[in-house]
Parts: sequence; structure tokens; C-alpha cells
Amino acid sequence: MTFFKRTVKTVPIDRKTVLVRADYNVPLDTKGAISDDLRIQASLPTLRYLLEHQCKVVVMSHLGRPEGRDESLSLAPIAERLEELLNVPVMFVEDAIGDTVVQAVKRAPKNTIVLLENLRFYPEEETNSEEFAKKIAKSTGARYFVQDGFGVVHRAHASTDAITHYIPSVSGLLLEREYTTITRAIEDPKRPLVAVMGGAKVSDKITVIERLVEVADKIIIGGAMANTFLRYKGHDMGASKLEAGQEHVLDGIYQAAHRKLETSVDDFIILPTDVAVASEVSETATRKNVKLGSLAECDMALDIGDETIDRMIQELQGAKTVIWNGTLGLAEFPEFAHGSARLALELATHPEITSIVGGGDTADFVLKWDGDGGRSFSHVSTGGGASLELMAGKKLPGVESLLDAAR
Repeated sequence: MTFFKRTVKTVPIDRKTVLVRADYNVPLDTKGAISDDLRIQASLPTLRYLLEHQCKVVVMSHLGRPEGRDESLSLAPIAERLEELLNVPVMFVEDAIGDTVVQAVKRAPKNTIVLLENLRFYPEEETNSEEFAKKIAKSTGARYFVQDGFGVVHRAHASTDAITHYIPSVSGLLLEREYTTITRAIEDPKRPLVAVMGGAKVSDKITVIERLVEVADKIIIGGAMANTFLRYKGHDMGASKLEAGQEHVLDGIYQAAHRKLETSVDDFIILPTDVAVASEVSETATRKNVKLGSLAECDMALDIGDETIDRMIQELQGAKTVIWNGTLGLAEFPEFAHGSARLALELATHPEITSIVGGGDTADFVLKWDGDGGRSFSHVSTGGGASLELMAGKKLPGVESLLDAAR
């Protein structure tokens, strides 16, 4: 599909100062070191393109949820990692606006990166402040704004929306790839299309599931979300985590599926037939497979069971496209990561399947599992909420505000 917005490759950026919104909201370990640099690595193609065109590149991002200035969430470690990856000087500035930024950008030679401090040190960022955006534009002196932070484009913030009112704004290479890959998988997939949905809450993914009922050939449900589906279908789930008040939502999903299908809905929306349980949530808990109808009062379903794993793999045979969003169990504990690991293995060893892995916890899991930076899959998204909203067919403020592509 053709992207409907102008990109960095369609504007004359040679030797200009360019402001880039990246998404460097990366996980940090207990010592404050970067534990997963997927989002930094994903930003490199756009940055390299700009450097090749002799641009002075100013990059801005947020990290975490600080309440005011919090040095433990400074972007200084990001600057060090960027310099290692790009092998060019990265000048870190301890502000995002003001004279410090003006002077840093002025001093920076062409073919260098200037990284601004955490945008969320400023409360105006999340209120989509026009004044704050104007200050960023003025302080950096940028001739173009490049939106390349896919993980934040579903939010209307000063650095994703208001900034586009002051600088001509285009898409970066990562944003273009994320948008076109996910949209194509939903709107024009190679079929059969199988969606695998996990995670904790139905309410977090209701609009995506509703869309998938329309477009998918099969939907496999796992994770704690499956407990709510199974309880809706009349199964006793013991002490498993359930989401209350979703009956009307599930009524709507099943009614839509009935309208679509001539066959049994249970062969379209595939639920677990057994689960892996424990009586406590802990890393030392022992996995026990239990058939539905046999859960004890104290049993908590923490993963899909072995029979369900086998059924899932069987359902994936012949699939041409698989969209996976949400782990299938409590995957941070190895005992309850069996379902997620088996799905990852199936996708990684079948390159003929176009595999789209959602961001957030799903991306975190496959990156730890893969050992090859996610390259075993067709696409590992850098955006959790953004990928969900895009799959659901929602408009993304940080994309809509960019310049339209020439017709």
C-alpha cells in the first residue's frame, strides 16, 4: 500500500536542521542501564538517512512517567547508546527548550546529533501545549519536523501534534514502515489470516477484537483475557483473574461472529480447552495442566494448557498471515511462558508466514526469547497502544497532523 503522508524522502532536507520525534521510552534495569534498545535501533535508519544528507539532527523523546524533573529518567544514557550505534558525536542537552538548546544547536556541526532532555520533565508536553511546541520549534530552529516515534503517535501531545503547527512535518522511515505493515496486514493480508490475542483485559482490546471479527479467518484467545471469555461461556475458572462487567461486550463480539459465519463460532473464536494452573502467582509456583471443568477453587489459570498449545499450532498450519498481540500466559515466569514460547517458535521457524508481533509486553517477550533482535519475525512493532489503535482502524493524531502525500 502507498503511505498517505509525505515522508522524509519527499522533502528537500539536505544540509538543513531537522527535528526528529523518536520514541526512546526504553526499559531500564535497577541500575538505570538500558535493558532493551529495540526502539533506539528502530530509529537508526531515519537518523542515518538525515546524516547522509548532511543534516544537523535534533532528536527529542520522553522516557517513563516523571512528575517533574527526575534525573533517574534523564535521556543521558540514550545519548551514550546512540553514539555507540551511529558512530557519530551525540551532543546531549539538559533542557528541551530555551537558550541552552539554542546555543547547543548553533554550535553543533553538520552530520551530528543533538539529543534534548526528557520531554515529560515539562508538564506542558502532555497537555499538547501550543506555547511549549512553539518554544521547541524556536529553540531548535528546525526547518523540518520528522515524526518517527510510532509508539507515541496515538497521543495528541505537544511533540506529536502541536509541533506540526509550527514546522513543516513529515513521516520518518520507521513510522512509514510501521503504519503500512500493520495496515496491510489488516486491510489486505495474505490469507488465511489468523489473529492470536492475549493479555489481561478484554476492555483493553475490545475495538481490535471487533475489527478482527470482521477481517480475520480465525481468532485464538489466550492470556488472562481468555478467563473472562471462558467464564462468559459458563466455565468455572476457580480463583483465576477475571474482568467483571464484560458480558455485554462479549455478547456483541459473538453476535458479530454469528452474523459473519455459516459455521460454528467456536471454530472461529478459539478458546482454551485446558489451562496451566497454580495456587499462587510466583516464580517458584509449579505448573499443572487442568482440563476445563476440573479447576479447584484455589486454582488460577496462568497459561494456556498443553492440549490448547497443540490445538493452536494445528490452527496455524497453512496460515499466511499471523497477527499476535498479547502474551498467552504470565510469560515473565518460565513455567507459564510455554504457550507464548511455543507460538514464538512456530512463527520464527516458518518464514513463509507473515508474522506481525504487537508492541508492548508481546514485543518485550519475543525479543528476550528470540536472541536475534526480533529478526526471526516479519515485523516486531515498537508501539503497544499505537499498534492496537491502528489495528482497530482508529485515526492516530501524530500521523493525521503530518503533511499529506502529493497526489
